[in-house]
Amino acid sequence: MIMRIRLPSTAAIVALLASSLAGCGTVNERLSAGMGDYVPQWAGGLPADAPPRAGTPQYDAYMKERERKRLLPAADREKEEQAQKGATGTISGSAVR
Repeated sequence: MIMRIRLPSTAAIVALLASSLAGCGTVNERLSAGMGDYVPQWAGGLPADAPPRAGTPQYDAYMKERERKRLLPAADREKEEQAQKGATGTISGSAVR
């Protein structure tokens, strides 16, 4: 009698665990991609300097700017980068003690 009750309940528990584990692998792609935007960087989220996601207007502007910089001569590109660093007020490594 004990064996008859134990076998179906064990099988039901195993089936429940297997189905819940299988559900983890089928998370909606949009949900998982979108949630990554809201996870803080210290918890493994995207860094602050990560490019925008493909398919957004910000991504199109980012790619146009990247292409514009790619077509610039190297000397002009370096001057522009130096001007941007000066405008943002970054601190050089020698100033940090």
